[in-house]
Formats: sequence, C-alpha cells, structure tokens
Amino acid sequence: MDDHSLDEFRRRWQEELAQAQALRKRRRPRRPEVAAGRGEQASGYLALAQGLLEGAGRPPAPRATRAERQDAASRSRSPPAREEQLVDQLIRDLNEMDDVPFFDIQLPYELAINIFQYLDRKELGRCAQVSKTWKVIAEDEVLWYRLCQQEGHLPESSISDYSCWKLIFQECRAKEHMLRTNWKNRKGAVSELEHIPDAVLCDVHSHDGVVIAGYTSGDVRVWDTRTWDYTAPFLESEYEEDEPGMQPYVSFVRINSSLAVAAYEDGFLNIWDLRTGKYPVHRFEHDARIQALALSQEDATVATASAFDVVMLRPNEEGYWQITAEFEVQKLVDYLEIVPDTGRYPVAVATAGDLVYLLKAEDSARTLHYVYGQPVTCLDVSANQAAFGVKSLGWVYEGNKILVYSLEAERCLSKLGNALGDFTCVNLRNSPPSLMVSGNMDRRVRIHDLRTDKIALSLSAHQLGVSAVQMDDWKIVSGGEEGLVSVWDYRMSQKLWEVHSRHPVRHLSFNSHSLITANVPYERVVRNTDLDNFTTHRRHRGLIHAYEFAVDRLAFQSALPVCRASCDSAAGYNYDLALSIFWKKSG
Repeated sequence: MDDHSLDEFRRRWQEELAQAQALRKRRRPRRPEVAAGRGEQASGYLALAQGLLEGAGRPPAPRATRAERQDAASRSRSPPAREEQLVDQLIRDLNEMDDVPFFDIQLPYELAINIFQYLDRKELGRCAQVSKTWKVIAEDEVLWYRLCQQEGHLPESSISDYSCWKLIFQECRAKEHMLRTNWKNRKGAVSELEHIPDAVLCDVHSHDGVVIAGYTSGDVRVWDTRTWDYTAPFLESEYEEDEPGMQPYVSFVRINSSLAVAAYEDGFLNIWDLRTGKYPVHRFEHDARIQALALSQEDATVATASAFDVVMLRPNEEGYWQITAEFEVQKLVDYLEIVPDTGRYPVAVATAGDLVYLLKAEDSARTLHYVYGQPVTCLDVSANQAAFGVKSLGWVYEGNKILVYSLEAERCLSKLGNALGDFTCVNLRNSPPSLMVSGNMDRRVRIHDLRTDKIALSLSAHQLGVSAVQMDDWKIVSGGEEGLVSVWDYRMSQKLWEVHSRHPVRHLSFNSHSLITANVPYERVVRNTDLDNFTTHRRHRGLIHAYEFAVDRLAFQSALPVCRASCDSAAGYNYDLALSIFWKKSG
C-alpha cells in the first residue's frame, strides 16, 4: 500500500466513523425506555451499537482478490512505522466509542443477584454508581449479609436480625480497624487475675475469653474475662473434708464453651458442666498418673492418657458419661489432641516418644508416623491435618523438622524447616490457610508456607526458647521461657510491643479484641511463706493476665486489681503500706 492509498483509507475511515456517529445521535431518544419482559433482551441502543460496529468495521474499498493483494504487496510495501500508526489510530478510534449503552438490558432480579454475589465490597460500591437500577441491586441485603458472613462479622446472626446490612458491615469494619490500631499501639486495659494464697499455679487454659486455672492446692478456678467480673468461682472437686493431707496437685486443665475438665496427680479426672453448676457431673479414675489431657473445642469429648492406655469419654443420648473408645499404646504418651469436626466418631492424635498414633473410635490404634530414635517434641492438629516437630538424632543428622501429615490419606505431605534446635510449639489450627507458625529452642519464630514447603519468615523473638506461639492474618504473639510476651506485625517484620514476667509463658490465646497469657513457674513449692502474699505470688506463684483492646485506655497504665484493693483486707493494706514506704525512701 503506497502513501496515496494509505491517506485515502484514513480519509474514508474518518468519514465513515463521522456518519455513523451522526446517525446514532439522530436515532437516540432523549429518555430511552428499558425493554420490558424477559423475551426482549436488548433495547434499540444495543442494536444501534451493533450496527455502528458493523458499519465501522466495513473496509473503505471493495475487497481485492488474494492474487491482487499479493501482487500489490510485492510491488509496494509501506514502511512498518506507517502500519503501526494506522493500527494505533484504529485502536484510538475504537476507544472513543465508549458510550455504547449496555446497562439497559432487562434481567430477572434473582439472576442479577446471583451475578453480583461474586463481587467484593469495592466492586459493589462501583456498581452502585452506574445507574439507579444497579444501585438497587448492589445494595441488596442478601449481598451485604453474605459479605459480613464471609469476613467473619456476626457469624451467628440471621439476615432478619438487622434492617441494613450494609451499615452493619461498615460498622464492623470500623470496629475492626479500631481494634487493629489498639493492638499496634497497645491501647486498652490489662488485669491480673486474682491468685490463690499459699498455692502455686500448675496449668492454665482458655477458650473464647473464659479462663481456667489449676493450683497445687487442688483448687480449680474459672474466670469470664468477657464480663470483666474477676470474682472467679471455685469448682468443687468432691474430695472428702476428713481425708488426711492436702488435695493432690492439678496436672492439667482444659475448657470449652460448655465443659471444664481437670486432671489430678493421683489419676482422678473431674468434668464440670459450666451451665449447671460448680459440682462435677462426672468423675473418672485412672490407676496411674495422667500424662496428657485433651478436650474437644466443638463437642463434649474428653481424651486422657495414663500409663499405656488412652481413653475417650463422651456422654450418651441420655446424658450419662461413658467410655467411647479405649486404646493401648507401646510407650507413655507425651502429647494428645482431639481432631475437630469428625462427626459421630471422635478421632484423636497421640505422640509417644518417636511414635505418632491415629486413634479412631471405631477402629484400633494405627501408627501414623514412626522413625526409630527421633522423638516428637510438639503437636497440633486441624480438621484434616496433623503437624508435629521431630528431633533428629543418630548417625545421619538431617536437622530438626516439622512434619505435616494428612489424616485422611495417612501420609506425609510436607517436611518443613531444618533447624538446629528442637521445635517446642506449633500452631496449625488457628493459623491462616496454607500457613503455619512454630517456635524453636533456637529462640526463633518461623512462619511456614505449606504450599511451597519453605519458611516464609524467621524472627529472632526471644532470649531463651519459644514456649508458646499463635498467629492470625497480620500478627504473631509469642511467649518465651524467659517470661517475655512479644507481639509482631509479621508483614512488616517488626515488633510492636512486649511485656515481661518472671516465669515462662506456658499459655497464650488471643482473638481480635483480647489476649490471655499465663506465666507458670517451674517449681511447685511455695517459698518464703512469711512474706506478704502478694509479694510471694509475684515472685514464685505464677501470673495470669487478661488484655482487652476494645477499650480506649493505655494497657500498661491501667491499675491492676490488687492495686485497687481496699485497705480493709490484709493483703491490700500490707501492699499499700510497703508501696508508701518505698516511695518515701526513694524520695
């Protein structure tokens, strides 16, 4: 194509486009009516746009034959730059035709809702600005109710509970932003749960803001931090008052939304129903000490390990507790967890030395993993996976790893990490999808990517080994053997804040608005009994802290409950007197 033919083609293309635009303006009514009825799918605008595209797409000259085109191409070829300019001009002309009306198509309302349900909040907001019809569809209550459910806002609510779910969604997001800001700036309130005099803290567990603690005196206490009522009731153990000696130590405690369970050093197990009262609804006895205790977070299933036996307890349809399954293992059990969401038959995972067992109620004990001389150091389970740390020993040293097994296929899916220290804790159940967090004796916290079997992030978090860890979609909370609790924003690899206590962190649990930490001492002996109870407790008896970030106060400027004690009590009087003497001497 020579220069003259190129100019002629451009001129005729522009004339054709101008005629089509003028024809469209003459045919366009001032207020186009939307076609009514499902059979009519497009208005005159859509037909006009189709005709416009067909008219604009016609070539300016009669189409030549293939031989003529080849002959003309061989005689004269335009420079590549002119061809590119022609294509660019064509694209620019087509881009100017952006006002083709396609929003007046009549669709059934249900079909439009089904299409809009795949949009997120930003896309729904943009669609609401298109037209009045789209605004009605984009602000439908069903769509915003689904968005609230998908993002975890008000999960137990129904669509009829509120009249404007879009406003509820905005309020929930504003509250979530406020909570995240308070977490980062440690704004809130902190309280120290009341201790028991002359007793040492043995074990702590929590679920959804409800905390249970067991002591060397045999006492078991429960706090509901959601109500900020720290007058915790004692759960009675039904020991006879005339029995000689003190009650045995509490070895383990577990709690869920309806049950509280405590295991004692003498092999007894007490189960309380939190909805009925402070007396146990069932009591079970083992012949030997209980090495491990597990409680399902979804239902009333309890698993215990004593000697070489693992027992699962569950109430029947009439409410009477009975043994659902009983297994015999080869070694003493170290860790025991109940698999969530298993339906009618409970499933548990137990580790005993270098053995990992899969325990199904309708089957016998099955070996999930076994490598001689490589003991398991930690365990956690989710609905379909189990993750446990393995210590590498022997002539062939491969490094300490975390193995992830599929509970359905009963095979290894991933081998993660290659650390020198032992993995002391792992959190799979509460981690985001495809991620897992672990703590190690080498003082590092690691985030593992289960999709690539690689370490996504490694943080030097503590002075001693990591003893507890948990993460969500943006932060990590870790506890160490030195008593330090650290909060990290792992997206920025930055430590936000930290608090320190005397004893190792044995339990931590958090949600969007609260954090529970427990510092449990190594020794279970009360020392210096002649000192003030508060001082002895602070130094030797362990601590439980409850942080609330939904209030607008500085967390570390709020007074602890013992500091607000009245002077009528001996502990409060002695503490206030010692504090005044200290300030007098320092002044």
